Order: sequence, then structure tokens, then C-alpha cells
Amino acid sequence: MNRLLSEKSRISLVLILACLLLSAGPIFAGKGPKIKFREESKDFGKMEQGKVLTHIFVFKNEGDETLKIKKVTTSCGCTAALLSKKEIAPGEEGEIKLTFNTKGFEGKNTKYINVESNDPAQPRKRLTVSAEIEVPPRPRIFLDRYAIDLGLILENEEIQARTKVKNRGELELRVNCTHKRASFFSGGKKITFPLKIAAGKEAEIEIRIPPSKRKGVMREYVVIKSNDPMKPNLSLYLSGYIATKQQLKELFAKYKNILD
Repeated sequence: MNRLLSEKSRISLVLILACLLLSAGPIFAGKGPKIKFREESKDFGKMEQGKVLTHIFVFKNEGDETLKIKKVTTSCGCTAALLSKKEIAPGEEGEIKLTFNTKGFEGKNTKYINVESNDPAQPRKRLTVSAEIEVPPRPRIFLDRYAIDLGLILENEEIQARTKVKNRGELELRVNCTHKRASFFSGGKKITFPLKIAAGKEAEIEIRIPPSKRKGVMREYVVIKSNDPMKPNLSLYLSGYIATKQQLKELFAKYKNILD
């Protein structure tokens, strides 16, 4: 009988301890650092392109141990995040100052800030900033191609290539092409730069590069400058292979049966 009572006492003791541990759970769960932001996102709404936007994200350590910010990174080089301090005592606040340079962006844009800390429940937090960036009327340059493979080019032969330049903007586009040896034509006439292209129109540019004594692989770059503030400088890449007459004869002889 005594043995049975002793067994019941042990079971009761285990149940009591289990209840105590369960009731203490919420208390223990609150231990350690705890990061809490006032807000985790900021929408600037409609903003004019070129403006530098700033916002301060405020956070608090709601835990009972020192909060340590290990790292703050951004998803884009146009966005910078400055941390007020790396260690935040219990009950204290810290700040992350965000700067977003809208130059070169248009339309809806969303950027991210990643915050890593020693908060055991939230070791990584993601903040977001967004803006609808409005672009004023402007010329918009577009090339129908940015690289041209000219294939085989006979030695002592003028190099020729063509590209179309389009103006997809609302204002007049002004274009200048530069190359150390090339001449530029449009409609058979030599171009006097700047070449003016009305909104919604296009122009074909013919590039002529005089022969050179070099042989083998040919690589040339034509720099195209314009008054498009978003794309003031573009490059057109020309490539090919300059072969001698003897090389061409050998190629035709080698592949004569295939060509026939």
C-alpha cells in the first residue's frame, strides 16, 4: 500500500513540474534581444526622376539583452543605409537612415534593405522602399542593333555597316557619332552632326571605314552620343575577319564541292 502511494506521489510531482514549466514558457520565450520596427516599408508615391529620397526606419530593442546589429545591406547601389549604432540596450531605440537616388530610374521601383541581428526569433529582417518615378518629356534613343558581325572582309576593301537610330521619346533627338577613321552617311549624303531626329521618327546611318593594312580579326567601336539624359553614350560594336585574296582562294578551293 505504501509503495502504491509513493508511486502516485512521484506521478503527481511530475505533473506539477510539467504545469510549472508550461506556465513559465511565455516568460522564458521573452528572454534575449528582440528587434521591433515602427514600420517595415515606405512608399514615397509619385516622385520626379532625379530626386534623392530619404527616410528613417526607427527600431526598438524590446528584449532584455543587448541587441547587436551584425549587418545592414541594400539590394541596389543606388540605395544606401546608414545605421545609427550597432548595439542597442534593452528598451532603447536605433535608426537606419535610407537614401535612394532616383537618377536613371523610371516607373515603379522597389528597393530592399536587409537587417541582420542577434535576435534569435528574427535574425534577418527585410525593409522595403518604393516609388513611382515620373520622367518628364525627353528624347529617347534606340538602336536597332548594338553589334554587327560583318563576316569575311576582303583586304584593301572599305568596311561598311548600317544601323537605324530611332527616337522613341517626345522631344527632338540629337545624335553625334564618333570614330577615329570612319565617315558617316544618311540617304547617301555625308552627315553634318548633330543628326536631328524628330519624336517618333528614325534615321539610318551608314558607317564607312577606309581600308587598313591589318589582317585577321577586326574589332571596331563607334561611339554614339545623344541628348537623351538616360543614355547619353552608346557603343556600336563592329566585328569581322579581314582576309587576303590568297586566303579567299584557298577557302573557295577547299569548299568548292560544298558550294556547288
